[in-house]
Amino acid sequence: MEQSRASSPLRLRPWRFVAVALGLASLSPGLANAAANVSSGQAEAKEVAKSQGNCTPAKVDVMRYAPGREGSTVFKVGCSEDKDAFVLVQCRSRICALLR
Repeated sequence: MEQSRASSPLRLRPWRFVAVALGLASLSPGLANAAANVSSGQAEAKEVAKSQGNCTPAKVDVMRYAPGREGSTVFKVGCSEDKDAFVLVQCRSRICALLR
């Protein structure tokens, strides 16, 4: 009896796996950089909400993210004093300001 070695169409060849991995790795620095910018801005947004907005920060949501050379992020910072109260904070780089 002879065993046949039929290749499965779902099975990746080693060189294809490397090609797919390299392709995904080339996309990830941009995505990782964007995520890092948003997460680092959250701490600054909370600080601005606390110091300028008279708000004890609870939940932080990203309202708008504009990537680019002069990218900016607008955060909605929920206040723990009142369930419906929130402030909007705009961050450019690591400089944040309270929106009125």
